[in-house]
Amino acid sequence: MTGPARTRDAALERVAEEAAAVPDPEMPMLTLRDLGILRGVERGADGRPVVVITPTYSGCPAMEAIREDVRERLARLGHEDAEVRTVLSPAWSTDWITEEGRRKLAEHGIAPPSGSAPVGPVPVRLSVKCPRCGSPETRTLSRFGSTACKELRVCTSCKEPFDHVKPL
Repeated sequence: MTGPARTRDAALERVAEEAAAVPDPEMPMLTLRDLGILRGVERGADGRPVVVITPTYSGCPAMEAIREDVRERLARLGHEDAEVRTVLSPAWSTDWITEEGRRKLAEHGIAPPSGSAPVGPVPVRLSVKCPRCGSPETRTLSRFGSTACKELRVCTSCKEPFDHVKPL
C-alpha cells in the first residue's frame, strides 16, 4: 500500500472514531458507538467521507440532531463536506447496543434491554430488573417513558421509578 492510500485510510479511521464518539442527544451518557447506530464510514464517489447511521426506530425525532452533531464534529476535523446518510434496513435492534452502552444505561438508572430481539412470535417477558436495587419485582407504569423508545417502570421493592429501553 502506498503512502497516500495509507493516509486516506487513516483519515477515514479518524472520521469513524469522531462520528462514533458523538453523544446521543436524548441519552447523552451514550455515544453513537454505544447505541450501535453508527453503521459505518466510507468514501463517496467524490472522495468525501460518508457516515452511515440507522435510527433506533424510523420515527426517531433525535435523528436530525444526530446528523447535525456528526456534521459539526467532522467539520472541526476539516471535513465540512461530509455526508451523513440514514439507512433503515436492516432495522436497528437493541442487540446492537454495546456492553459498554448497557453498563452506562444501568449506571444512569435506565434498565437496558435484556436478551436478543425476538424473531417470530414475541416471547413473554417475565421481568425487568430494577437498575437501582436489582430486584426483578417491577411493573410497567406507562408504555412510554422519557422518550418513545423507552417505557416507564417502577420497582415494587425499592419503589423507585426508572426508564427501560424497549426491546426492538
